Amino acid sequence: MIAIIRIKGLVDMDRDVEETFERLRIRKKFSCVVLKESKELEGMIRKIENFVAYGKVDDKTLEELIEKRGKSKKKIDVKKVAEEIKKGKITSIKPFFRLHPPRKGFDMKKHYPKGIMGNNHEKINELIMRML
Repeated sequence: MIAIIRIKGLVDMDRDVEETFERLRIRKKFSCVVLKESKELEGMIRKIENFVAYGKVDDKTLEELIEKRGKSKKKIDVKKVAEEIKKGKITSIKPFFRLHPPRKGFDMKKHYPKGIMGNNHEKINELIMRML
């Protein structure tokens, strides 16, 4: 599972990049979406990697994200929803999560080894926990 968090806003963005964000349902800053890995998703991420932080999310972080930020009109079973997301079909919650800006701020808005943008590998779990 890959978590994608939008870091930059709408200013000075190409039309192709805006369209890619719309297709991924990441419309606002600090929105997060968790998707199943696929070849098509890799191409979309490559197009928007200068505007997002992404990486592989573990099960514990996914359950915490669903519990704290999953929007639903009725009470949800966190384990069941996590399994739905892993299978690729989401029916009981909205497919995106609104997060807060991270506690203690960003390292820098540069690419991963120095900053936060791009592929954060396993560090994305730490970033999500700071943003809950």
